[in-house]
Amino acid sequence: MGKRTSETLVGFFVVLGLVGLVFLALKVANLGSMGGGDTYTLKANFDNIGGLKVRAPVRTAGVTVGRVTNIQLDAKTFQGVVTMEVDRVYQFPKDSAAKILTAGLLGDQYIGLEPGGDDKNLDTGELVAQTQSAVVLENLIGQFLSSKAEGPGAAAAPASGAAK
Repeated sequence: MGKRTSETLVGFFVVLGLVGLVFLALKVANLGSMGGGDTYTLKANFDNIGGLKVRAPVRTAGVTVGRVTNIQLDAKTFQGVVTMEVDRVYQFPKDSAAKILTAGLLGDQYIGLEPGGDDKNLDTGELVAQTQSAVVLENLIGQFLSSKAEGPGAAAAPASGAAK
């Protein structure tokens, strides 16, 4: 009887561990939240979406209010069209802005919604007109290096050559 009880307890803890691993996997994959609630759809056009992915969070003031559901390329404007599902509890004014931000220095990217001051709210399927594209780290480094190459040393060389 003692051996059977200990085997049952070990089995119980193994099942409990597996449930914990499934929960952790769902959290890591962003599949554990924002599922099946009452939501509405918003769209936003960006010149560059960087590394934004489907299922990325949509946040306001650090609080997750939705998820990215689709990313497409507009064949006419060649902009990235991001579709988001936002929890119906959070209503955003029509003049709200959407930005692609990065969590930390090298973290995942997400959509940051900044509410505006308009009296009317965005409705299902509407476009967020004010957007700011992703800041691509490689572009920033390239701009920094090119500005340093054209820095004070480059500007002083023509002046000394013109004096001769």
